[in-house]
Amino acid sequence: MLDGLAPHAVQVAALHIHHPSRVHIDYAGLAIAAAISWVGVTGPGEAALVAAGILGSQGHVGVVAMLLVAWAGAIAGGTVGWLIGLKGGRALMTRPGPLYGLRLRLLHHGDAIYARRGWFLAVYLTPSWMAGVAGMPARRFVPANAVAGLVWALAFGLGAYLAGPSVADIADDIGTIGLAALAVVAVLAGLVGWRRARRG
Repeated sequence: MLDGLAPHAVQVAALHIHHPSRVHIDYAGLAIAAAISWVGVTGPGEAALVAAGILGSQGHVGVVAMLLVAWAGAIAGGTVGWLIGLKGGRALMTRPGPLYGLRLRLLHHGDAIYARRGWFLAVYLTPSWMAGVAGMPARRFVPANAVAGLVWALAFGLGAYLAGPSVADIADDIGTIGLAALAVVAVLAGLVGWRRARRG
């Protein structure tokens, strides 16, 4: 999924390092790329976020702003994907026609899975439109999507800020769950360092 992401992110970052006036465009591009990825097109959001993390480590973009923009884009894209699945995908699955009975059984099975494990599926394993097709209610999807977007932004954005483009290789090796754990560790390490600095 992330093959070739690190070199592409480095190229994007290198292109913008000598053009700091493009920072506002970079933020807009990051938000759009994040939204596209969270609608269900894997790749552009991760590459843009890794590039932004690299730029942030070199002082060309604000780290907090970059993470907030990526998070907002992810939330927006995830919500759009969920609505597409809810309004369009579910309607297609329930429309009379070929394999109607099978489609209803699959839909019922998917509904049951999301009812039991909706948070885990929405956060880690499936694109947002699948949660919509499964009829995951907004009261469950909205917070799950927000948590997923935050984990993603921290994992790729903060990961690239701290580890550089190698975060893409790390993601390939350990997978999404491991990357999320890495993001949590990075945040905790940052908080510990901040507390020590305040005490000093």
